[in-house]
Amino acid sequence: MKKGIAVSSGYVIGKVFLKTVEKIVIEEKTEIDIEEEKKRLENALDASKEQLTIIKDKTAAEIGEEEAAVFTSHLMMLDDPEFIGAALQNVEENCVSAEIAVTAVTDMYLSIFSGMEDEYMRERAADVKDVGERILRNLTGSISDGMSELEENTVVVAHDLTPSDTAQLDKSKVVGFLTDIGGRTSHTAIMARTLEIPAVVGLQDITSSVKTGDIIIIDGVEGTVIINPDADITRLYEEKKAALQAEKDKLKKLVNTKTVTKAGREIIVAGNIGSPEDIHKVIENGGEGVGLFRTEFLYMDRDSLPTEEEQFEAYKYVAEKMEGKPVVIRTLDIGGDKKLSYLPLPEEMNPFLGYRAIRLCLDRQDIFKTQLRAILRASAFGRIQIMFPMISSLEEVMSAKGILKECMTELSSEGKAFDGNIEVGIMIEIPSAAVIADELAKHVDFFSIGTNDLIQYTLAADRMNEKISYLYNPMHPAVLRLIKMTIDAAHKEGKWCGMCGEMAGDEAAIPTLLEYGLDEFSMSASSILGARQIIINS
Repeated sequence: MKKGIAVSSGYVIGKVFLKTVEKIVIEEKTEIDIEEEKKRLENALDASKEQLTIIKDKTAAEIGEEEAAVFTSHLMMLDDPEFIGAALQNVEENCVSAEIAVTAVTDMYLSIFSGMEDEYMRERAADVKDVGERILRNLTGSISDGMSELEENTVVVAHDLTPSDTAQLDKSKVVGFLTDIGGRTSHTAIMARTLEIPAVVGLQDITSSVKTGDIIIIDGVEGTVIINPDADITRLYEEKKAALQAEKDKLKKLVNTKTVTKAGREIIVAGNIGSPEDIHKVIENGGEGVGLFRTEFLYMDRDSLPTEEEQFEAYKYVAEKMEGKPVVIRTLDIGGDKKLSYLPLPEEMNPFLGYRAIRLCLDRQDIFKTQLRAILRASAFGRIQIMFPMISSLEEVMSAKGILKECMTELSSEGKAFDGNIEVGIMIEIPSAAVIADELAKHVDFFSIGTNDLIQYTLAADRMNEKISYLYNPMHPAVLRLIKMTIDAAHKEGKWCGMCGEMAGDEAAIPTLLEYGLDEFSMSASSILGARQIIINS
């Protein structure tokens, strides 16, 4: 038995496919034609862009826009003057082949990212490696592996899986992932959770412990792996797998059930989405609304700002699909770890505490008003609610509401329809907002608690840093006090309070949140039915 990091829950008994990578052979050249090498590099870049565009489109269609966004960043890397410019400069100044130049630049960036303390940034080294190897394979003509000919019930075992690897897997045949390296924020982990495929990463030496054809068990609950199990162990896990499936089937019966506690209190269990296409999963799982529409993803998969019309169509689509159920649209939350290539932001010592979200929007009112106009117009087609993120003071709330009022006046003068009584709320994700929630509640229609940031800001614990992950505790007394204060402040003013952070779908936290009087729980679509069952039984 081997122990790793469980990143996607479930049980699997499958057959190993050991992913091997053909070594890229770079031939030494005694004579270098600089112009010829630069031309070869340009051709390899063009081929890489074409391949990545196909992968991106396939991922968006089969998995989701949010997951496809990683390939947008890969495409941007192929145009990045810091990356590609350095390779071209290396060819010219050092008179080396295109392969040598690309290898040098890739290795430099790999060293930089791999040495970072932040786990999320370390995981991004996989993106650099993926792009660098793609360019090199197009330069040398080498192929990567035999992943296109997988059998059914396959468990893919690899040292690591790049974003390109995971996006191109045959999802009808792959039932699990195992890797030597990786963490909870690796692309393998994210993709596995999205596809609801059990996965364990960080196993260190799994690739040297198995061979193609071995039978293997993945325990995606405990993070353990059993190689060539005996009959008794296999039978045990078959029973576990059957019990888990029975539980999932049982939960499906709750899809059209209202979420009402034993005491008769009706709760809203909603879904978080990152793109219009994500709404289908929310509906399939019986979501009673959208508690968080992360609109930044409409801005990220492109090379220019989305127009008012493009945004209007996206918001309208979701509103109509929800057929009168509430849809909370969060205004642009760019900054921190989310950047746009076409919207340069100042370099900051701590971008998570800097120029981002509502702070950026209040400064760039041209961007803000375009989005607000689109949201307002879409509100004529469903029950849309507007939510402002990263609020830390009453002044920000009043300024944002003032700009919203300007947009309403403009649309009225243009004869365009919108909901004049649209609900306006704020995210409570900064401790200062929770502390003055009693005052803020007088000026908004609802609160939604963003626990991901509230916890890390309250406890000074970066949620992406594995070394201090033990400090990131949703049930810390300080966090719970702030949550209780926020809910009480909303109710005192007759307003409702929801939660859209990961904690809303945490089965261990739900009873406490119910006790505190939380009105709405919003989470990933796959967590909706489990949360509903807990609430109904409470």
